Amino acid sequence: MAQQLLTKVTEALDDKKGQHIEVIDVSGKCSFADHIVIVTGSSNRHVKSLAMEVSMVSKKHGLIPLGIEGMDAGEWVLIDLGDTIVHVMQPNIREFYQLEKLWTVETDT
Repeated sequence: MAQQLLTKVTEALDDKKGQHIEVIDVSGKCSFADHIVIVTGSSNRHVKSLAMEVSMVSKKHGLIPLGIEGMDAGEWVLIDLGDTIVHVMQPNIREFYQLEKLWTVETDT
């Protein structure tokens, strides 16, 4: 179910013109999620629209998001889907925080 939802979420983001969609497998790096999805929206309105689409797709597949943060400002919206965390960000926010680099650092364990 989790992989199917992840596929539906990324397809929905692509359909709504989300930019630079990246899925990062974090299953061996953290205990709170298996995947992190990062996507760029071109404006506040686009970020909010992408986040709402993720929420609707997850609800359609029987999963109510555990939390949605940042919808008011629309610069960075986080949607917690349990095993999957979705970050929808404007380009300047994504560039500043560089979450991809944070989660793709190799560890010597």
